[in-house]
Amino acid sequence: MADQDKIDIKDVTGDVTGTINPHTFKASDDRFNPGNRIYVRSQTGYWQRVRKAMGWFFVALFVALPWLRYDGRQAVLFDLEHQQFHIFGATIWPQDLTLLAWIFMIAAFALFFVTTFLGRVWCGYLCPQTVWTFMFIWFEEKLEGSANKRRKLDAAPWSSEKLARKGAKHLAWLLLSLGTGLTFVAYFQDVYQLVPEFFTLGAGGWVIFWVLFFAACTYGNAGWMRAIMCIHMCPYARFQSAMFDKDTYIVGYDAKRGEARGPRARKADPKALGLGDCIDCDLCVQVCPTGIDIRDGLQYECINCGACVDACDQTMDRMGYPKGLISYTTEHKLAHNSTHVARPKLLGYGLVMVIMLGVFVYNAMSIMPMGLDILRDRNQLFRENSEGLIENTYTLKILNKTLQPQRYQLDVEGLPEHEWFGPREVTLKAGEIYTLPVSLAVDPFNLKRPTLDIQFVLKREGAAEDDSKGTLRQASKFISRL
Repeated sequence: MADQDKIDIKDVTGDVTGTINPHTFKASDDRFNPGNRIYVRSQTGYWQRVRKAMGWFFVALFVALPWLRYDGRQAVLFDLEHQQFHIFGATIWPQDLTLLAWIFMIAAFALFFVTTFLGRVWCGYLCPQTVWTFMFIWFEEKLEGSANKRRKLDAAPWSSEKLARKGAKHLAWLLLSLGTGLTFVAYFQDVYQLVPEFFTLGAGGWVIFWVLFFAACTYGNAGWMRAIMCIHMCPYARFQSAMFDKDTYIVGYDAKRGEARGPRARKADPKALGLGDCIDCDLCVQVCPTGIDIRDGLQYECINCGACVDACDQTMDRMGYPKGLISYTTEHKLAHNSTHVARPKLLGYGLVMVIMLGVFVYNAMSIMPMGLDILRDRNQLFRENSEGLIENTYTLKILNKTLQPQRYQLDVEGLPEHEWFGPREVTLKAGEIYTLPVSLAVDPFNLKRPTLDIQFVLKREGAAEDDSKGTLRQASKFISRL
């Protein structure tokens, strides 16, 4: 084959031995080898303050919610054993789990909407993987030192100092992971029983298993896998490009302003040297938690955390150049075109999200405080009793969804003069499901059709006539002949 017909191949395998030269190392050169680590440099700045404030707020909320009490019980408790989801004053039962499906759909479209508008800000600011990763990195910095010190420590032979620093770091990681596992399980077990029983080994085997399982997942994901989770395992990183367009806000590098890049004295005139504003300091690479070089263009590994934005802005300040060489921008802005915020795709996602939110609110407001299911006797559709009446048998399942005992009255509508065999008043304890067999009998001379549409009526004692949630109706049929 002629040379001009050959396709040039670029070697991207890097150093397969896993060794790192600290003088030439770039995180972007080594990010695809899971055996090598990314030593993230600490960075401060406006966007990092925003990220930390949001992260700490939601971490504090995550930790505090299980400890809140409401009406004598845990305010937020997903009680799988008793099939009850308590969220402050609301109790959601399995019959109402369609609300959970609506929540998932709303969350999905909210993610689509935000991604189309602001790119992967969820990943950079709110994703638990990112938040916990930065917390683990904080312990690394405090116990092992800066990125350069951590790199030298890993390359150094084992010593008492290295063992002490590594041991303290992993102990801190394990304690944070254990606290995370306990907090997560506390959403499914009463936290005031879970914590003392766990540490006194009084908790059940499954409870201990799940605490340790989620602790191990936290330790592995945030401590060891980090960028691997974001780059290779997270599905969101793979399909996010379907929602991006040239008006989506991303972290971008202004190549027209920055190139050609190169070092120079602070007072030197870059135009006289034939250089752009980028001084090729590589700080944007060193602070990136996924180890990419944003100057290579838009990449799916970028989580929009803004660390490179803060690093570059500080460098521009020191050089006396305008900020914004790396910024939250759009592809249209980078090409010096106008950006259109209100565009059909974004409006479509927003409209669907608002409609779903409205349906969810309507369904949530329509939840009844009691439940009634009707099961007809399928073995015998009808029978003629000893008095010559046509009789149908039903099984009523009555559910008290409230947290207090309730008394209910039962009735039937749509049936001519009839006899009711069975209790017409029942008292249920909080959360009780009661099974009640009843029979209805009607004189055949009063039945004009072979099948009648009827409604069983369940009314809460003391409910006002205009109380829409005090009376529940459930449709069924009365069969007189085939």
